Amino acid sequence: MSTIDFTRELPVIEGRPSLREIDDIIAKPLESKPDIKYYIALSITLTMLLIGAVALGFSFYYGTGLWGNNNPVGWGFPIVNFVFWVGIGHAGTLISAILFLLRQRWRNGIARFAEGMTIFAVITAGIFPLIHVGRPWLPLYLIPHPNQHSIWVNFTSPLLWDVFAVSTYFTVSFIFWYVGLIPDLATLRDRTKNRIKKIIYSVTSLGWRHSNRHWQHYEMVYLILAGFATPLVLSVHTIVSFDFAVSIMPGWHTTIFPPYFVAGAVFSGFAMVQNVLIFIRKIFNYEHIITIDTLERMNKIILLTGSLVGYAYAMEFFIAWYSGVQAEQFAFLNRAFGPYAWAYWIMVTCNVVFPQLFWLRRIRRYIPVMFVIAVFVNVGMWFERFVITVTSLSRDYLPASWAYYSPTLTDGAILLGSFGLFFTCLLLFTKTLPVVSIAEVKAVVEGSQPSHGDH
Repeated sequence: MSTIDFTRELPVIEGRPSLREIDDIIAKPLESKPDIKYYIALSITLTMLLIGAVALGFSFYYGTGLWGNNNPVGWGFPIVNFVFWVGIGHAGTLISAILFLLRQRWRNGIARFAEGMTIFAVITAGIFPLIHVGRPWLPLYLIPHPNQHSIWVNFTSPLLWDVFAVSTYFTVSFIFWYVGLIPDLATLRDRTKNRIKKIIYSVTSLGWRHSNRHWQHYEMVYLILAGFATPLVLSVHTIVSFDFAVSIMPGWHTTIFPPYFVAGAVFSGFAMVQNVLIFIRKIFNYEHIITIDTLERMNKIILLTGSLVGYAYAMEFFIAWYSGVQAEQFAFLNRAFGPYAWAYWIMVTCNVVFPQLFWLRRIRRYIPVMFVIAVFVNVGMWFERFVITVTSLSRDYLPASWAYYSPTLTDGAILLGSFGLFFTCLLLFTKTLPVVSIAEVKAVVEGSQPSHGDH
């Protein structure tokens, strides 16, 4: 009588493709010439990037008076966009490092792309603090190097903590991403017949020969980097939240900000990864590698983090009421019912209401609806950063200085340019490096692991 093994994990990769077939499928976008659709997409993203670059050029020439920043709202779109893009970069390290340490095999098909997205999101985020100061050469003083005038940075400022946290996060994420690429670069080196490509792959693969000794060293380094990167997921956006939480501004001075910001960062990051992966799996015929089960698991994480964000929204109001501080109570009532109520309720609807649809399994596995929900999540998370930044600054302790913040066309153009930069980098990434890890996918193909039957 046959028995069913309920402890056996479902296959991560659909079907049983051979190792050679996996090489062919993943390397195909790199070995074939781009089609007209690729050039159309690239032209659109480059146009967006050009619009942002022109707006940025005008800002350098005429000054930051072209932006909507005013008194008292000194932090406008630049800081909102900075926090948003840093948050987008969180999903990559979470998928790569934390899920790797937890031995979640379903991450293998999406980890490489998420890692690359982290790199590009952090690069995009880093632009905004530089332009926000108005004089881009001044951030050089944020580097604590000795100088003849003995002008040292203010180590007690959370803005300086951002420099250390984000730069460390970028460095570790980049090394983690590159180390994971080494076996795949060696595979591409052995496949290509183009002399120039072979030289490039030979140099960048660092002499990899797929030997047992190389694999042992690789797995040890990858594990160490995963362990080192894991606390960065929590620390980076925690430190970004300190930009707000350590101030005495009503609506900012709260201890809930660190976990609230981390949950929101993972929330928005997973939504962005899910959005782009839906296109990647369709365009490159990766449906059996990036399966619907993988997308469903991502939607479950979006549901979890969205519920945490909704809980944080409720707790903010409770803490303001329970504190008995009149200024705090006014700040949150002003968010919900003041001049920016429209932005607040867009935030709540997109971040709390729509993700609850993922309780339904049918919606978690229906691509058009999950895509729209993830788009709404990123819209809502951008508005969350806008609401936090602008509502507290526009109405602070001094009613005589209250003012309404209105972004300008230049602000919108720079925001559009940031999306252009991000998606241009992603498009170039898809045609220059494998967006799916060849080595990791081979490791989770059904039948790739040794089996000893009943022994």
